Amino acid sequence: MTDAHHHPHYNPDPHAHPGLHVIAVFEAAKGLLALMAASGLEILGPAPLQRWLHELINRFQLDPGHGAIAWLTQAINPDGVHTAAAVVLAYGLLRMLEAWGLWRVKAWASWLGCISAAIYLPLDVYALFHHPGWLSSIVLVVNLIVVAVLARDLANRRY
Repeated sequence: MTDAHHHPHYNPDPHAHPGLHVIAVFEAAKGLLALMAASGLEILGPAPLQRWLHELINRFQLDPGHGAIAWLTQAINPDGVHTAAAVVLAYGLLRMLEAWGLWRVKAWASWLGCISAAIYLPLDVYALFHHPGWLSSIVLVVNLIVVAVLARDLANRRY
């Protein structure tokens, strides 16, 4: 589906879509953090990152047995460090690509962002019920806002 198949009243001017720009900046920040983490895995090796991850778990009272934290805890070891770096690098590049597309108001970027944020919603709800707290709440609300803004953008393009 191209951007040409949109409602005649849909404004393709990027300045008319501040919501998309906010999400683009947010996604670019996530991408940048992932690229930095991938570099850190390769440059520093697993030991300092393991220490930092344990400090993060303790400070925010995260559950080391579930979700991304559990995956990171297992992946940051001498054997899996290159695999973990490659996965984090791929995630970072995908987020940067999505951010670029959203900044340029591309339909494919809205689809990518909407689907990828929606995939996390059941996990966010699960996390909130099992580990209630401000962090779980913020993550859920942010992902709901991202899905709502991008779904609205896609609906405006089609109708």
